[in-house]
Amino acid sequence: MTQFAAMTLGGFLDQLAAKSPAPGGGAAACVAGATAAALAHMVVAYSIGRKNLAEHQSHLESAGAALQRTRAMLLQLADEDAAAYALVNELQRLPEGDARRAAELPGAAAAAVAAPRAALALCVEMLRTIESLAGRSNAHLRSDLAIAAVLAEAAARGAWWNVRINLSLETDGAERTRLEAEGGRACAEAAGARERVEKACGTA
Repeated sequence: MTQFAAMTLGGFLDQLAAKSPAPGGGAAACVAGATAAALAHMVVAYSIGRKNLAEHQSHLESAGAALQRTRAMLLQLADEDAAAYALVNELQRLPEGDARRAAELPGAAAAAVAAPRAALALCVEMLRTIESLAGRSNAHLRSDLAIAAVLAEAAARGAWWNVRINLSLETDGAERTRLEAEGGRACAEAAGARERVEKACGTA
């Protein structure tokens, strides 16, 4: 499969729409997160160098670099998520007693949880960065900053759905409970940050 970062937008959407197990919701969530990072970076780009934001230049530069890293990492995680789920789907089609299924499914299932779990954590961290830009960035782009926060929360929630659905493959009940609690906290933090950003941008 071609790396998502190398695809055209139309090509990605065609693959997403196709009757194929991958790419699916996990890759879509990662791409939504990468879109949020790019949009927030645009806000930073229009803020750096402005005289009325001189005191925030160092923060803006750090935020811009973080958003660039996040965008690249989310696109990489989109690739990993699609590959992991494609393998899980392939293995689950094998008979229950198949030796390859028994040997490879646990690792494939772990990878199918790890990629969206990492995406969820990245989106929460990105929302912290986006929130830090409210009041420190170009006020003319406050709607873009708010939209970036909305997309980032959607990406976080999407990633969490992919974690949840793949947790059914986790045989350790205690680990499953721990991951469920972790995901719930992350989604609550994402929602809170998005709400604060929208409030700040709406009153700017």
